[in-house]
Amino acid sequence: MTKETNSKSRVTKWRGYAVSVLVFVIIVVSMRVWQQRDIPSGTAPALQGVTLAGQPYTLPTHPEKPVLVHFWATWCPVCRAEQDSIAAIAQDYPNTITIAMQSGGSAEITRYMQEQKINFPVVNDTDGTLSSTWGIRGVPTSFVVAPDGQIRFVEVGYTTGIGLRLRLWLAGL
Repeated sequence: MTKETNSKSRVTKWRGYAVSVLVFVIIVVSMRVWQQRDIPSGTAPALQGVTLAGQPYTLPTHPEKPVLVHFWATWCPVCRAEQDSIAAIAQDYPNTITIAMQSGGSAEITRYMQEQKINFPVVNDTDGTLSSTWGIRGVPTSFVVAPDGQIRFVEVGYTTGIGLRLRLWLAGL
């Protein structure tokens, strides 16, 4: 093989890699747009409920600090992979509220949390009313609500703890 043929082969190979990466990025972005099509932006929708601990919860219209609103389900394997990060964030950011979407009764969710050794505030959305109000199509879905009551960030699917912490910090600026 000559140097010229070898060089063309490398260029063709790298061009193929670039096209593959571009197609992958387009697919991922398209999926995210589709998943977030009904998710609200702007002012956060109302959120009221009672936590599993029996405490009434209402999302403040103008919270003092950013709020993490996290929708999850006991039957969701991606939620399970993310739950330790959410628990750590809830421990550091008391303005965290989670909503268990269609995961059974309060006793079932409490048992699940005890088995998984996780502890964060949970409102049980048994019938999916809260999830519907917030436009949830899949879990996990996380919202960061800024002190002005506006939704600053929305993440559908797995999100790292570092990513959520960074978003909470940015929403507080």
